[in-house]
Amino acid sequence: MKTLEISHEPIELYKVLKLEGLVSSGGAAKLEIADGRVLLNGNVETQKRKKVVAGDVIGYEGEEVLIRLQV
Repeated sequence: MKTLEISHEPIELYKVLKLEGLVSSGGAAKLEIADGRVLLNGNVETQKRKKVVAGDVIGYEGEEVLIRLQV
C-alpha cells in the first residue's frame, strides 16, 4: 500500500489518482471514477470531486493509496 501525505484536507478524489501517477491526467482520472473503477474505503465511488481526508484508502487497479496528513 502506498501512502500519500497531503498538507491540507480535504483533497478531491481525482487529484489523488493524478498525483500518485495511477492515471495520465485529471481527465482520465475523472473518467475512471465515473465508470466505477475506483474504490474509496472499499466501496465503489463515482463522485469525481469526492472529498478525501486523512485515513481514507483509495483503490484502483489493484493499487491502494492511504491518505495521511503531514504533521
